[in-house]
Amino acid sequence: MNRQGLDFPVSSGTVDGAALVARASVPVDIPNPLRRLEEALGPGPFALVILFVSPDADLDALALRLPGRFGGARVIGCSTAGEISAAGYAEGEIVAVALPAAHFAADVLLVPDLSVLEREQLIGRLIRSRQDLARQAPDWEGEFAFLMVDGLSVREDELASALASGLGPVPLFGGSAGDGTRFRATYVLHEGQALQNAAVLALIRTDCRVRVFSLDHLLPTGARMVVTEADPARRIVRQINAEPAAQEYARLLGKDPAQLTTFTFAAHPVVVRIGGKHHVRAIRQVGEGGDLVFFSAIDEGVVLTLAEPQDMVAHLATQLDGLAAHGRPVAILACDCILRRMEAQEKQKTGAVSALLRQHGVVGFSTYGEQLNSMHVNQTMTGVAIYPPVGDGAA
Repeated sequence: MNRQGLDFPVSSGTVDGAALVARASVPVDIPNPLRRLEEALGPGPFALVILFVSPDADLDALALRLPGRFGGARVIGCSTAGEISAAGYAEGEIVAVALPAAHFAADVLLVPDLSVLEREQLIGRLIRSRQDLARQAPDWEGEFAFLMVDGLSVREDELASALASGLGPVPLFGGSAGDGTRFRATYVLHEGQALQNAAVLALIRTDCRVRVFSLDHLLPTGARMVVTEADPARRIVRQINAEPAAQEYARLLGKDPAQLTTFTFAAHPVVVRIGGKHHVRAIRQVGEGGDLVFFSAIDEGVVLTLAEPQDMVAHLATQLDGLAAHGRPVAILACDCILRRMEAQEKQKTGAVSALLRQHGVVGFSTYGEQLNSMHVNQTMTGVAIYPPVGDGAA
C-alpha cells in the first residue's frame, strides 16, 4: 500500500502499451475512495468496472456516488466476506477491476427480485444480450458470464440453473455477496443502487483468451450419511441418519456437538456426488435445536460424504501453475469461498496463500458460495483466467 492508500500494481499485462486489465484498491475509510480509484485505474475508456466492497463501507452512500464515475463506464459490484487485492487476502478495502473497451465488450443484466424468477423471460434476455455482443464484436471469440448474487437470498441454485439455460455454451462463474462473518445483510451494486434479494450478471465478449475454472482441495472419505429430515427452502437439515443433525455429524467426527464451529465445518466439509463429480455442500452454522444450516441446496434423501482437505497451499500452487502452463494469465478474477479463508487463518497459512494470490495476479473477493455454469457450489475458488489475445504477449 502506498502513502495515498492505493494498492499497486494497477494494471495486469499490456498490449501496445495499453493495460489489458486494470485494478486498484483503497481502504474504505479514506476520504474520496472512488476518486482515488479513478486516479489509479486511469482514464479508460472501460467497458465495465467491478467493485468488491468491504461490508465495513456504507454501501448505500457509496452506490449513490457511482453514476458518472470511471468515465461513465458501467459499474457493478457487491459486498464481500473479505477482499482479494494485489496484496492477496485483504479486509476493509474496496477493490476495483476495470476491463478496457479496447479489449472487452460487456452487457449487464439485473435480476431485481430473486423471489420471482421469470425463467423464460430471463432466458430471452440472455439470448438477446449474447446476440447484441456478437454484433458489436464479431471478430472476438472469448466469452464468459460473471454473476454476483445476494448471498443470503437462498436462491442461488435456482438462479444459476435458469441462467445456464439461456447462456448456452458461454461459461458462467460467480460468487454470492458476503457480510464478513456476520451473515446479516449482503448487497449487489447496480446503477447507483445497493440492492438486496437481487443479482447482477455481466456478459463479457473479448479478444483475449479466457478460461473459466473451479478448484478445491478436498478429497472424499469413506464416511457417508443420509439426510433423513430437512427444510430445503431454508437449507436446513434437521436429521442425519434419523438422529439430530449436529449430534450425528459431530459423532462421525468424534467430537462433542458443543465443539462445532465454523472452523470445524471448514476443516470437515461434506460433499455430494452429482454427474460423476463430488461437490461441496458446506455447513454454515448450527441452528436451533441442533439443526445444521447449509450454504447451498440440500434435501431429504441426499447422501453426504465427509471430505478431508489436502494441503491448501501446495494444492493452490499446483492449480495456479496449471493455469499458466500454456502462457501466464494477465489477471485472474476469482470468487473464493469464505471457508477457504477461514481454513487458511485457522492453519496459519494466510500469508502463504496471499503470496500465491499475489504472485499469480489473482483479484476478487471471498464469498458465501460460488456459481459454476448451472450449479451453486461451496468451498471452491472459482473464476476466470484472462490471457493476452492470440499473437500478443503480456509485458
